[in-house]
Amino acid sequence: MSSFESLGVRAEILRALADLGFQKPTPVQERTIPYLLSTGGDLVALAQTGTGKTAAFGIPLLEHIEGDQPEVQALVLAPTRELCMQITRDFRHYAAHLPGIRIVPVYGGASIREQIRGIRQGAQVVVATPGRLIDLLEREALQLAQVQTVVLDEADEMLNMGFQEDIDHILAQVPADRRTWLFSATMGKDVRRIAQQYMREAAEMNVGGGNKAGEGISHQYTVVMARDRYPALKRFIDADPALFGIVFCRTKQDTQDLAEHLTRDGYQADAIHGDLSQQQRDRVMARYRARNLQVLVATDVAARGIDVSNVSHVIHYDLPGEVESYTHRSGRTGRAGKTGISLSIIGVRDVYKVRNLENRLHLHFSYVKVPEATEIIERQLLGFVEKLKDAPVDPAAIGPLVDAVSLDLQDLGREDLIQRIIALEFGQALKRYKDARDLNVDLASKDRKAKPKVPGAERNERAGHLASGQMRSMFINLGTKDGFDKGRMLGYLCGITGLEGRHFGRILLKDTYSFIDIDAALFDEVVGHFGRANYKGRRLRVDEGGTAVGDRPSRPAKKPFNKERRR
Repeated sequence: MSSFESLGVRAEILRALADLGFQKPTPVQERTIPYLLSTGGDLVALAQTGTGKTAAFGIPLLEHIEGDQPEVQALVLAPTRELCMQITRDFRHYAAHLPGIRIVPVYGGASIREQIRGIRQGAQVVVATPGRLIDLLEREALQLAQVQTVVLDEADEMLNMGFQEDIDHILAQVPADRRTWLFSATMGKDVRRIAQQYMREAAEMNVGGGNKAGEGISHQYTVVMARDRYPALKRFIDADPALFGIVFCRTKQDTQDLAEHLTRDGYQADAIHGDLSQQQRDRVMARYRARNLQVLVATDVAARGIDVSNVSHVIHYDLPGEVESYTHRSGRTGRAGKTGISLSIIGVRDVYKVRNLENRLHLHFSYVKVPEATEIIERQLLGFVEKLKDAPVDPAAIGPLVDAVSLDLQDLGREDLIQRIIALEFGQALKRYKDARDLNVDLASKDRKAKPKVPGAERNERAGHLASGQMRSMFINLGTKDGFDKGRMLGYLCGITGLEGRHFGRILLKDTYSFIDIDAALFDEVVGHFGRANYKGRRLRVDEGGTAVGDRPSRPAKKPFNKERRR
């Protein structure tokens, strides 16, 4: 592999790269940098996230900038504010020893006045999301007449997010003789149209397998009943103490709900999605980068631009609808030549989606089982032992403490001491996983089609409980108008109570309330969990429904008068 110097990079940028610890260019940098430095041509580059694309276009872009000219000379478009911030941060590092070059990011969720002030102070490079850039153009706060280079980063994602018209509007306002560089992980028809319409005889480079997932990623899937996805997720987290991952959900509400359930169950988790303010997003990402969070729960859109080192796992709690989305998600791990795991937790009905991904991406997905209780405890124990063995020791500082502790523990033998340490460190885990059931769905031998061991067994078991009078019905003031279907209601109940789906029976949903059959022995415990519960700021009310769901339900006799509600 060549060096950055052999690619023709100027001395000032070489010095900045050395400061960053960059030693050798990645394949995408090795192919694109010499071309972009030596020609004035357009380029379409297909490469996965995590392969060094920002430096691939950032280094040659900065070489073309005239630092003594204050006009905007280069424009970089990116789909999200996180990616804008990341590109700006990287550009500023590369330009650390280039005098006079200013890079200004513009994106929604931040003060537009501050961004206008930054542009007016002189900015040769603007990194922007399409929507905020159009706002600035309409205010005549930004002129693009001197732009010589336009970069479309993550072009496929911008088009997927509906920025087609915005991109058309922006590209129509920059000079026709500009350089246009398009970088994308996938090459769909919309990306192809942009290239054909706005680029002149563009060279095309497919580096590192465009439209494919990263090579350093192990693609895995596990099959559980739909109601068991949450307990399965917790088991995978528990089984790997070193896990540092991103969990993907399909909707903003599911993302927030899952993060809240994980936090309530004692995990270091938080959510990032489109409903958060910029300040909230920055706070969450700062905690994640500092590893104060073990798990970040995200939507596809919110995760664009997340550039965090050493993400060990990407977990698909919901499989995406598009193949390209799976590629982008998985690219959050296995970055910069490192390895990672992309794990899909799927229900029986979603096995065909895995087969489709295998065919479309030419990948092999390995089937893995949800760890069982003994395996989880053993892994945690071994992780603890490794930390214990590697713990730094300062004999001088802890000497007096060792003497005091040794005196207190002198009556304990070696084996007794080990047992007590295990009991103290892992007592809660042992209790939590006592009598834990196997969550794995039995799979057919060679074709690996997932089928439950006994179809309908749990449904029949619940019906049996109901018929024998072992269930009680609970009323709750949540229904379909709150976005619930039966699956979400069951998941919500399991998250609030910590119980498993088998403890709940039939569910009857109405517009503003629901009835749920509950194992009679656990009824009071379930109701107790809702003592101070609220849903989106609204106080929840639960009562005994009076009848089983299998009969015609009746609402509780009378709601207590609520003066606050009447006001």
